[in-house]
Amino acid sequence: MTRLTPLKPGDVIRKLRKLGFVGPFPGGKHPRMVHPQTGQIIPVPMHKGRDVSVGLIREIIQELGISREDWIKL
Repeated sequence: MTRLTPLKPGDVIRKLRKLGFVGPFPGGKHPRMVHPQTGQIIPVPMHKGRDVSVGLIREIIQELGISREDWIKL
């Protein structure tokens, strides 16, 4: 099994765009990415100078319903 690593917020956004998400749109505490067909909303934590932690990436993957390997291949 391949290990997840912390990612820059821009890298998370790029991966979500490859999955068909659009955005990020402002609102609330974090910008959100939206999937136009399903309406699924994924918040992307963007804090200056900080990476998205492995725990948050794991939660995003679980919410998307894809495997860890599929996420890494994006």
